[in-house]
Amino acid sequence: MLAELGLDSTAEGVYRAMLARPHHGVRAIAADLGLSEDEVRHSLDVLSELTLVRPSYESQGMLRAVPPALGMEALMARQQAELAARQQRLEASRAAAARLIADYATLTPTIGGPGVEQLTGLDQIRDRLTTLTRDVREEVLGLNTDGAQTAEAMEASRPLDQELLDRGVRMRTVYLDSVRNDEPTLSYADWLTQAGGQVRTAATLPTRMIVVDRATAVIPLTTRNTAVGAVCLTSDGIVTALCALFETIWASAQPLGSASVQDAHGLTPQQNAALQLLAAGHTDDAIAKRLGVSPRTSRRIATDLMERLGARSRFEAGARAVQQGWLPGIV
Repeated sequence: MLAELGLDSTAEGVYRAMLARPHHGVRAIAADLGLSEDEVRHSLDVLSELTLVRPSYESQGMLRAVPPALGMEALMARQQAELAARQQRLEASRAAAARLIADYATLTPTIGGPGVEQLTGLDQIRDRLTTLTRDVREEVLGLNTDGAQTAEAMEASRPLDQELLDRGVRMRTVYLDSVRNDEPTLSYADWLTQAGGQVRTAATLPTRMIVVDRATAVIPLTTRNTAVGAVCLTSDGIVTALCALFETIWASAQPLGSASVQDAHGLTPQQNAALQLLAAGHTDDAIAKRLGVSPRTSRRIATDLMERLGARSRFEAGARAVQQGWLPGIV
């Protein structure tokens, strides 16, 4: 588990050995752990970067392990700061993606351009996706904004996903955090992971998207009804930007098997996203759609946040969240 803090198993072993035997040098630690001296020195470099070791005040040239009560607190603080920075980068990427999507949302089925293919209706969209996945050679990236998946959709996807993975195609998919509470969707995602795919979840996603071989991207014309139509994009600049958006979201998303990480205020990513949407004046239905949950669940999340903030209205909740530093990005 300490690997999430940047501490690999070898470095952790060296750190524990230094705590247990503070006067042992590199050679003795290497002998104790069955490591080479170079491996111990490399681990000491890692521990130094993480501020878990420091020069000894008593023995010149020696290193001493920082007590865990101090070292772990510093590591957690660093992790929280990095998480906040990733969240800010993600929000900036989402804003850029929203502008990009808005540009293409104004397109009509009769208007096209270089690198833009219009797809009208669900049949055309599925036919184009079938062609793209049939011809994929290396990689498929996906953002899935639908929340819990229908049994029919998952059964239809399973043979195709299996065929791609059997061909050695890399598959990375980001679902909404809400799928963690839907057993059928969670089972499918577990199967996909065991079959060789990679699955992570995020509190919100800017749009549904599929990118094939970093050369072709498909996004809906409107996020309100993804079955109305879509655009298939092959312009290098646009596809590169969408791949960068995916990588930013992937970096801050949580692996499916891991527990949801809470921020410094005890909020999960889903609660944090709901609070931002709440403060921005979104309705329960709008928040529910963004989070991929039912309106009832959306209301429960909003009520819980208001109670924790001691607010009697949504406006007051937003104001208190800013005052208490829960929403540093809102002024």
